Amino acid sequence: MASPLLTVAFAASLMLPGTPDTGGGPDVVRVAGDCSAAAAQVVAQTGGELLSAQPRGDTCVVTVLVPGKGNGRPRKVTVRVPM
Repeated sequence: MASPLLTVAFAASLMLPGTPDTGGGPDVVRVAGDCSAAAAQVVAQTGGELLSAQPRGDTCVVTVLVPGKGNGRPRKVTVRVPM
């Protein structure tokens, strides 16, 4: 359970103003080393839930939580996808 001080600090941080919108372009900028396409591919192939996607050198390391078969426990699967 989070301490009351952490909860208050988090709530206060949500009230702080963000960076001003300069109207200079999109809010999200894709850069080289973006693993979103690799992550989408692995999630589609495994039917799992994305846990993380990180660029490492010339590959993307994608970790998903794959549902278990029947009443089986879900399992964590890590896949390396070339960029």
